[in-house]
Amino acid sequence: MSAQTPTQTLARALTAPGLRARKGGEKIVCLTAYTTPMARMVDAACDVVLVGDSVGMVLHGLDSTVQVTMEMMILHGRAVRRGIRRALMVVDMPFGSYEASPERAFDNAARLMAETGCGAVKLEGGESIAPTIAFLVARGIPVMAHIGLTPQSVHGFGGYHVQGRGGTRFQLGRDAHAVQEAGAFAVVLEKVVEPVARQITGRLVIPTIGIGASPACDGQVLVLDDMLGLFADFQPKFVRRFAELGTQAEVAIAAYAQAVRDGSFPGPGHVFADTP
Repeated sequence: MSAQTPTQTLARALTAPGLRARKGGEKIVCLTAYTTPMARMVDAACDVVLVGDSVGMVLHGLDSTVQVTMEMMILHGRAVRRGIRRALMVVDMPFGSYEASPERAFDNAARLMAETGCGAVKLEGGESIAPTIAFLVARGIPVMAHIGLTPQSVHGFGGYHVQGRGGTRFQLGRDAHAVQEAGAFAVVLEKVVEPVARQITGRLVIPTIGIGASPACDGQVLVLDDMLGLFADFQPKFVRRFAELGTQAEVAIAAYAQAVRDGSFPGPGHVFADTP
C-alpha cells in the first residue's frame, strides 16, 4: 500500500498561535463540551472546544460556576480530550485557582494542562488579572482571556448584567488592551453591548470570541446544551437554539415509559432465544 498523501491525512490540530493568526480571517467557531461523545461531535465542526466551568451548572446542578473545583475540571477535561482530534481544547480555570498569586495560578494551570492534555487555559478578568496572564505566558502556558460579564464574579456584579453601558465601556477597553499586552492569544467578550464589542474587536490584534457581544467579533462561542435546546425553560437573549432536543427527549422518555407500562417494550426483537 502506498503512503498517504497529505490530503488523505487528518487535518493538523489547531494550536493557540494558529488561532491567534486567524484574527480578521475566517470566523472562529467555538462550543463547550464536557463529555467524550459530545467532544467528538463538536470537534468535527468547530475550531475550539471549551471545557467550560459552566459544567457545574449544566451537568452538576450548581447555582453558579463559583462552586466548581479543579477536580471537576480535570475529570471533564480528560473526558473531552479523548474525543478531540483537530480542535484546540481550552479548559477554564475554576474560581479560586488563580486569583491569589501568579505562582498559584501557574501551579494550577500546569496541573490542568498536564492532567487533561489541553492546549490552553482560560482565565476571567481584565487589568487586575493581566500580571497573572503575563506570568503564565512567560512560562509557556497559552492563555485565553475573558472579559465583560465574568460569571465567576457574578456576586460582585450583583447578577448576570449586560456590560459596557455608561462608564464601564472605558474599563472594558482598558481590560481588553491589558490582556492583549499580557500575552493572551484571544479574548472572550461576554454579554458586552454590541457597539463596544465591535470597537474592541477593531482595535485589538488578537481575536475576540463573542457570546452575547457582536457579529463583528472574530468568532463566537455558546454553551452546547443551550444551543441544542436541552433546557426548555432557559433561553438567554444571546442564545439561538439550533435544535429543541430537550422537548424531543421529554417526548421520547414519556413514550418509553408508556411502552414499558403497556408491555409493548421489550418486544420479540429485543430479547434472546435459548438457541442461536
